[in-house]
Amino acid sequence: MEKNPRYKNLFGTIERVIDRNGVWRTDFTLIKPGSLLKADGGFLVIDALDALMEPGVWPMLKRVLRNRQLEIQPIESGLLGASSGLKPEPIDLNVKVIMIGDSYIYQILYGLDEDFREIFKVRADFDSEMPNTSQSISSYLSFIRTLCEQEKLRTFDLAAVVEVVEYGVRLSGRQNKLSTRFSILADVIREASYWAGKEEAQVVTGAHVCKAVDERIERVRMVEEKIQEMILDGSIMIDSEGAVVGQINGLSVYNLGEYEFGKPSRITVKTSMGRAGIINVEREASMSGPTHNKGVLILSGWLRSMFAQHRSLELIASIAFEQSYSGVDGDSASSTEIYALLSSLADIPLRQDIAVTGSVNQHGDIQPIGGVNLKIEGFYDVCRARGLTGRQGVIIPQQNVNDLMLRHDVAEAVRQKKFHIYAVKTVSEGIEILTGKPAGVRTRGGGFTRGSVFALADAKLRSFSKNHRKAKPKD
Repeated sequence: MEKNPRYKNLFGTIERVIDRNGVWRTDFTLIKPGSLLKADGGFLVIDALDALMEPGVWPMLKRVLRNRQLEIQPIESGLLGASSGLKPEPIDLNVKVIMIGDSYIYQILYGLDEDFREIFKVRADFDSEMPNTSQSISSYLSFIRTLCEQEKLRTFDLAAVVEVVEYGVRLSGRQNKLSTRFSILADVIREASYWAGKEEAQVVTGAHVCKAVDERIERVRMVEEKIQEMILDGSIMIDSEGAVVGQINGLSVYNLGEYEFGKPSRITVKTSMGRAGIINVEREASMSGPTHNKGVLILSGWLRSMFAQHRSLELIASIAFEQSYSGVDGDSASSTEIYALLSSLADIPLRQDIAVTGSVNQHGDIQPIGGVNLKIEGFYDVCRARGLTGRQGVIIPQQNVNDLMLRHDVAEAVRQKKFHIYAVKTVSEGIEILTGKPAGVRTRGGGFTRGSVFALADAKLRSFSKNHRKAKPKD
């Protein structure tokens, strides 16, 4: 493995010395091999980015692998065209080179360098997660023990091992997977041993692992704390009690690179008579990403399938993420926007003590989303800071139940029924939780169950259509 793939280290060189007369000279004893020659008959492992950044390394490496011969020359001969006093005969090579890098570098080389496709024909992808099986957990145990022995860390007891495994599951984001990001796990293990040493404990316990994880987050969560402060002092307006028409709490994930966290966002909808249809305020302000635009268009398709089978929609509905100044992307709020739209049309208030996440398709089915744990924890933190009432909670897609791997305090609040998690499959199930009223089913006459949310929304759309025809000037 060549950790410093410079030209000289890879291909060798012909060194020169100064003799007693002050003259540079060289001879065959000063021919020095590089990593390629040392790996002859075996394998050479190099980092792709390092090899591309070093002057002259990449074209020379391709030439050697294509010709299967190595000519050792000084680096200035290879780069500047200068001649050398010695010219050793080419050396036949039988070596396989393994380049390690991310998929982005691979795609660039594959698309722009034809030689790359011919020379590096085998690609191997390494997953960042593995199945959560007994064999994988045994591998975790071996990793912990090996690291403790190599770095002389304190022994981990059973509770500590369980916490490390749980943290691995949490990193993967799914209950049936374990993370293979062992560099992060190793840092947690080292820090847990440190905290055990601070307390002069003989073994590392589960509490020490939890503290290591908490301290790791604490060091990088300043932005999260600032947003939490603005929510609590009212600078960012988020309601966690009461009910409001056309207003709902959506859930977003903020990605800071090394750290991600979830926080609620207020979404509002206003409806009126007209022909403009659904107006995505974020898109009109050039602050909406393509995936969010797609979600709003799907929302429009569902609305037409429900209420525009026998008449056209005479509707203007503006959908906005309030106090959003840096752009919005992702379709995980499309179901949230539907609930707010129905609330505005039916004039029925939505519960503000429940936040919502989940994308939707044109059939009204709620689809799974990413970052479900972070989103739940983000709204829980807001509710806990203001005081848990026992009614607050989050609506998530049914398919995301298997992804739940919540923090210990959130899981305990759910067990004690101080905080609730509702899993839904359809828009109908979600709107019933938020309004406390039946969603409604379609009747034989084409309408909906009397007094239901859909019936009230349909009645408002009928009145829009009727009034629009009356207001339309005649020729």
